[in-house]
Amino acid sequence: MTPIRWGILATGNIARKLAHDIDTMEDAVVTAVGSRSQAAANTFAEEFGVPHAYGSYDALIHDPNVDVIYVATPNHLHYQNTMACLRAGKPVLCEKPFALNARQAQEMIDYAERHNLFVMEAIWSRFIPAHRKLYELAWTGALGEIRAINAEFGFRAQFDPVSRLFDPSKGGGALLDLGVYALALAVKLLGTPDRVTGFAQLSATNVDEQAAIILGFPSGAVANITCAIRTQLSNDARIYGTKGRARLHEPFWRPNDLTTVIDGVEEHLTIPRQNWGYQHELEEVHRCLREGHTESPQMPHDDTLTIARIMDDLRRQWGVTYPGD
Repeated sequence: MTPIRWGILATGNIARKLAHDIDTMEDAVVTAVGSRSQAAANTFAEEFGVPHAYGSYDALIHDPNVDVIYVATPNHLHYQNTMACLRAGKPVLCEKPFALNARQAQEMIDYAERHNLFVMEAIWSRFIPAHRKLYELAWTGALGEIRAINAEFGFRAQFDPVSRLFDPSKGGGALLDLGVYALALAVKLLGTPDRVTGFAQLSATNVDEQAAIILGFPSGAVANITCAIRTQLSNDARIYGTKGRARLHEPFWRPNDLTTVIDGVEEHLTIPRQNWGYQHELEEVHRCLREGHTESPQMPHDDTLTIARIMDDLRRQWGVTYPGD
């Protein structure tokens, strides 16, 4: 099988993890990397044996040897970088959050669909084996009707007004960086909410440093979500149905363990992810590219837009604004 040739746009920590996982796959190779500086691109290329290192994103985007690009830049650059890739005819896996707001996300998806190009938000939790097992339990009815979800994702970061976590010009705050995973879980299991409300504690830079969110769904189900960048939380997720319950253990967005209690019988399942866990979503990207799909049914465009609209709604309630809102 001819390997899929990846280009990685940016050279930060998450880009390195993804490159590491690609190195473990037989049907993929990192063929090029692009950075804002040639020195950073060279260092990355030497670390992972990448044959082409570019000191600009534009040079990477226009490399004819690249089949698909992973956009790993900070939040506020996702729209700009993804659109540049798409305009060059390149399929894209864009790191979450897909964009700063739903308007940007809609433009990105519309362009990709008009030009028959694959694009997907990199919500890697959707593809982690323990998550897939949970979805199977939900779809087969083993848990009964899902009635409630509780999910937490939070850590304590040192306040730094110019860091990506706290700078509003960079799309900072807990919601877009961490809460997006819990929203993706709720949307996967319960669909589109018809009621969205929440309370946020804002930082000195006017981004949400912690938030409590409640989603209500037409079925009557609810989701309670807590996210924080100044508070260490439990970082697990619990799903409650009419026949049983399930727990995705810490860290719930990339767990190895799932505990269920169904009809009073408890079962603990260990379902390890491979390496960092990114290759599970990469395998889905490869499948979609080889079969000619423009979106993944596991992380469809409609889910990306639903999540973006929920986050827009919450930020409006909190008074958190970003460039381009």
